[in-house]
Amino acid sequence: MELIEDLNQIKAPFNNAVVTIGNFDGVHKGHQALLNQVIQRGAQAGGTSIAMTFEPHPLRALGLSSPPLITRRDQKIELIESSGIDVLLCLPFDKAFAQISAQEFIKDILVKKIGMKTIVIGPDYTFGKNRIGNIELLKTKGEELGYETIVPDWIKDVETDTKRISSTRIRKLVMDGHVDRAKHYLGRFYQIRGKVIKGRKRGGSQLGFPTANIKLYDELCPKFGVYAVTVETVHGNFKGVANIGFSPTFGDEMFTIEVHIIDFKEDIYDSRIRVNMVERLRDEIKFSNIEQLSDQIRKDVQKAKEILK
Repeated sequence: MELIEDLNQIKAPFNNAVVTIGNFDGVHKGHQALLNQVIQRGAQAGGTSIAMTFEPHPLRALGLSSPPLITRRDQKIELIESSGIDVLLCLPFDKAFAQISAQEFIKDILVKKIGMKTIVIGPDYTFGKNRIGNIELLKTKGEELGYETIVPDWIKDVETDTKRISSTRIRKLVMDGHVDRAKHYLGRFYQIRGKVIKGRKRGGSQLGFPTANIKLYDELCPKFGVYAVTVETVHGNFKGVANIGFSPTFGDEMFTIEVHIIDFKEDIYDSRIRVNMVERLRDEIKFSNIEQLSDQIRKDVQKAKEILK
């Protein structure tokens, strides 16, 4: 996949460009369906499949409040690349870009600069200054400028079969701790990433379960509690148990994400790991003493092993 982060990098229009545009937060199954259509149509036309997204999120660039991102920039790029798209335009969004009119965006950027011959876009897509651009405008300008507008149906919610898959729905599931259900919409487990930092050295010495303490990189944090997880490290992939919260038994009111990696003895301080949230096991509990906590962790590890078989 070719990654373009500035329109000035484009020296000539792409051949038979098939384009989709969006924030693609989560790169969930709805987004994947759009990307797949773009790839298929690009192949049929002997052309180029292109996805366009923006950094930072347009709401943030305009100083407006926005929810925590499901996927930050690096993971979003990885996921879009894994879809098989030819080109990803990850363009800077600022107040100047927001002033581009919808007509200018279509004619000067999409058609002249990129060479768009087909656009595949969601039914609610709006764009341009004051967001006056919409599907109707795209179709009207397509007749004038010689491109086709395709608007696929929404991919339906697997639980209700009535609502569409949305980043909002996935975000709520993760924040409510339903990471196993979020997987149905993402097409993969929700993943948090972070750097392993020095902790309070209680896991191994006091509890008998050494932990990797993570400085969280992601914005969207699952509901506090204990989770069965898989862990991607520089030494390979392993099963584990993660605790997210304040470790109430110790009473120091410090937020931590601690991961016990099962049957793992390597030193991974200062390295980055990825933790796939498979299933929530329980709430955080304040125990009367460390022995009770250690016994519960032993049970958590056993349950996680059963889930992760």
